[in-house]
Amino acid sequence: MDSAFGSVLARYWSAPEVAINVLVFLNLLGALLLGFLVGYERSYRGRAAGMRTYGIVCMASCALTVMMGYPGYWFGGHSLVTLPASGIPDPTRVIQGIVTGVGFIGAGVIMKEGLNISGLTTAASLWAASAIGVMVGLGFYAAAMLLSVLSALCMMWASSLERWLPARTGFVVVLRFERGFVPKQEELVEAALRRGYEMALGSLSISLVDGRAEWRFTATSLGKGRAVSLAQLSDELRNFAGVESFDLSPSRN
Repeated sequence: MDSAFGSVLARYWSAPEVAINVLVFLNLLGALLLGFLVGYERSYRGRAAGMRTYGIVCMASCALTVMMGYPGYWFGGHSLVTLPASGIPDPTRVIQGIVTGVGFIGAGVIMKEGLNISGLTTAASLWAASAIGVMVGLGFYAAAMLLSVLSALCMMWASSLERWLPARTGFVVVLRFERGFVPKQEELVEAALRRGYEMALGSLSISLVDGRAEWRFTATSLGKGRAVSLAQLSDELRNFAGVESFDLSPSRN
């Protein structure tokens, strides 16, 4: 019995089995390094998901994918599972599970505070990290490296490109009016237009607390150079009729 057990155990350390383990290890190491490359940009910007998160996601995705390519070496070469007629398991099911699992991680880094949403770029780049791991697992090494570099460059320089291109910036406005004061939407819309802003359709939210009205909406600029600065708008709101207090914050992050 001991001899039989030793024979079975030896299969896990046979030359072909060790060679496959070394190959899988190299794939995992490459996926980890590529994940670090993408995650460094997020870590540099102080995001919650950094090099460790990206490295683990990329490496784990690679591990789940690459092991599907060697079913003949599972369990030391013992046929303990029922394989399809072709003898090769369907890797698309594993990839589908990876994408679904990483989707839950991405949802966890998206934060919503009022009308302001943050974490979308981090969630998208985590999804890209899982794709990089899958590509390494499938053997598309050059494409995986290219995707890693493009993802990192996109996160580093796309924001600069956005600032250079024509765009309409936006921010969240919260106006708290004096007790008993009844604001008029037409007057607010006209005042915003004179300052180069317009109220985004469908963004207006109105509440009443202790007789004080509170209006919350998103204001978007009519174009670069056409709207007053946020600091100037803040100074003007101090003297706006009926406004007791206000909050101004970017609507994108």
